[in-house]
Amino acid sequence: MTADGHVEGERRAPLIRPPALHTGEGRTASRLELFFDLAYVLVVAELATAFVDDLTWHGTGVFAGLFATIWFSWVGFTLYANRFDTDDVVFRVIKLVATLAIAGCAASATEATGSLGWAFAASFLVARIMLVLLYLRAWRHVQPARGTIGVYLAAATLSAALWAVSIALTGTGRYVLWGVAVLLDVAAPLLATRHANDVPLHLEHLPERFGLLVILVLGEAVGATVTGVHDAKWAGAAVGVAVLGFALTAALWWNYFDVGAASSAEDLQEREAHPSSADHEGERHDLFIYGHLPLTLGIAIAGIGLEDLVLHPDAPLPSAGGWALGAGVALFFAGAAIIVAGADHRWRTAFPWPAAAIPIVVVPALIPGLSATVAAAAVAIIALTAAVVGTRARRR
Repeated sequence: MTADGHVEGERRAPLIRPPALHTGEGRTASRLELFFDLAYVLVVAELATAFVDDLTWHGTGVFAGLFATIWFSWVGFTLYANRFDTDDVVFRVIKLVATLAIAGCAASATEATGSLGWAFAASFLVARIMLVLLYLRAWRHVQPARGTIGVYLAAATLSAALWAVSIALTGTGRYVLWGVAVLLDVAAPLLATRHANDVPLHLEHLPERFGLLVILVLGEAVGATVTGVHDAKWAGAAVGVAVLGFALTAALWWNYFDVGAASSAEDLQEREAHPSSADHEGERHDLFIYGHLPLTLGIAIAGIGLEDLVLHPDAPLPSAGGWALGAGVALFFAGAAIIVAGADHRWRTAFPWPAAAIPIVVVPALIPGLSATVAAAAVAIIALTAAVVGTRARRR
């Protein structure tokens, strides 16, 4: 053992290594990936701050649109790292610059559709350019995967161009370009898996990465209830709603990690090892990936609804906070249904868990005169019941 902790005779990896495929070896999320995720959580937190002050249809649209924008950015980097992460100096520098750029998005998120729209677009553009550089590097060094790389490279380049042009625009023109750029991010994985599927995904690393993102968004939901208690000066009714909100968040954690994530990860790996003629591997991966958008968006919206209910525990329903809570949890279960059904390639896999919970969790928001405490308790009980039902079904 040497003084710096390395085993004598051990060959150290060079500081600069070209990208290579890493889809057939054991892998876990790297510490750089965990650090990278923190910048995205900051964006979500800032978007939530703006949304809780504008719980209207307009506020909902802005929050959902910007959340989806930043979510697809995260997916773009995650899919690259899933296949080509070398963790060398070049990769680290590019990834850290991207992290800083996303932090810039966080710093401008609350005014992304206002006075700081140019700053949000400029920061996002830098992150896009970093992704383009990563795929250019992969294109040069991983020739067998150029079919897949070419799809992602083209989409990222066109997206970056649209974000660059949007900086000089204002109003509707800017947002239209943002929307088209996001659609390119949506289309790239779909096109890659259907028309250039020469590079499989790493099916141990991928579920772990999405699981870590879910954990961080759940943490934001807990943080929202904590903020509500603080701002409500620890009023008794507010604390009661917050406790119920924590129980709900824990139930969502249980539903995802002990049921949805566990079963879908097993199905993906099992069907990869024993494919059948009826399987469409790319479609299963796509559904697993895209199902996490409504799932994480739902968690974030539910957290905002909880914060509003904690701040106004005596306000009767229906209210904006009640609707946000019910709709957010419904989105969570809808995303879970897409994930488990897609991974198994059978939609009936989503019945009764989690599909049956989707309409039920909205009911408390529809009952006039219901208190915030009762509504939060009802949604928490429904989510806990779904977790029990899902756990029992999975163990049969």
